[in-house]
Amino acid sequence: MKTLGLGIIGLSRRSSIFRDFPPDGARVVAVADLDETTLVACEYEDAFKTADYRELIARPEVDAVCVMTRDYQHVDPAVAALEAGKTVFLEKPMAITIADCDRILAAAHKNHARLFVGHNMRYMPFVQTMKDVIDSGTIGEIQAVWCRHFISYGSCYFRAWCSTREHATGLLLQKGAHDLDVIHWLAGAHTERVIGMGMLSVYDKCARRAPDDAPDRDKAWNASSWPPLSLDDLAPAIDIEDHNMVMLSLANGVQASYTQCFYTPDSERNYTFIGTHGRVENIGDHADAKVHVWTKRGSRSNPDIVYQMHGEGKGHGGADEVMLRSFVAFANGAVEPRNSPVAARQAVAAGVLGHESMRNGNTPQTVPPLARELIEYFATGQKG
Repeated sequence: MKTLGLGIIGLSRRSSIFRDFPPDGARVVAVADLDETTLVACEYEDAFKTADYRELIARPEVDAVCVMTRDYQHVDPAVAALEAGKTVFLEKPMAITIADCDRILAAAHKNHARLFVGHNMRYMPFVQTMKDVIDSGTIGEIQAVWCRHFISYGSCYFRAWCSTREHATGLLLQKGAHDLDVIHWLAGAHTERVIGMGMLSVYDKCARRAPDDAPDRDKAWNASSWPPLSLDDLAPAIDIEDHNMVMLSLANGVQASYTQCFYTPDSERNYTFIGTHGRVENIGDHADAKVHVWTKRGSRSNPDIVYQMHGEGKGHGGADEVMLRSFVAFANGAVEPRNSPVAARQAVAAGVLGHESMRNGNTPQTVPPLARELIEYFATGQKG
């Protein structure tokens, strides 16, 4: 099996996963970025470098294209690469509109090309453990799902490009696409109807940086960025919500709720899946997370089963490394990944319509159906 030639479009911070966890059997041979300084300084010294992603796609040594641009820039390079017959790794969220997601899926189908969306949470040990518990039947048939997402570093999303609807649609996509995908995957169906509620409640009261000043998103991880109302360097334009709540009705009858807040003092994703014979919940969401299972009447503090995770802690608890190995195997036609492009579209749809609901009087929104031929193409291994 030959070494897979990777071309990276967009040398974002997220693109560093290809440097930090280089998968066996693949090598970065080309990179594209609009910023010349970033291109010159990038670590891939022997790679072809260009400011025009179309030049990268045209290179014969590029077998697979990795689209790591900002969310609102995903669709054009992804479609161009798929139209060229290249295998595509597309960072999540797939796009910031449902129509653009469907355009990407249609390009893969029309050109018999292969598409992989970077939903790395499907490779996190605690998520896989929760899925195994559910699939085993230990807690019966899932009926209800709750997810709370606390985000202490949330100000980073209000410092840079993702602070506006134009560039992000909202944080149910930019951040929540992960959680919506996990809810759908573990509950066994995608959202059909959604009701949303949310508002910009704290960060609109903070001081802003000058329009010409460069944003410093890394400050959000510093303990000095607290309390939220003390911040004085947020983006000049902010029109997205800083807390969001959605209620979801899934195609199989499961009902779910998802809540995220971007100004909490702590950070954790906390999922609860409740079945007819018990429930499962994660305690922590890093490498040392635990999964608790209750199958008898009793106290929350005394679960009946406890699973302790032992991940390495690097790259989302080891998930990034496993995901990239899966992508390379997928690109070589060896395995079908856990990731589903159709599921990635459904996560975007739930997020988009959650924001549509909250911005229009909390009116219920119905997810538009996906064309049958697209569902079948991705359900049968993307083989044309």
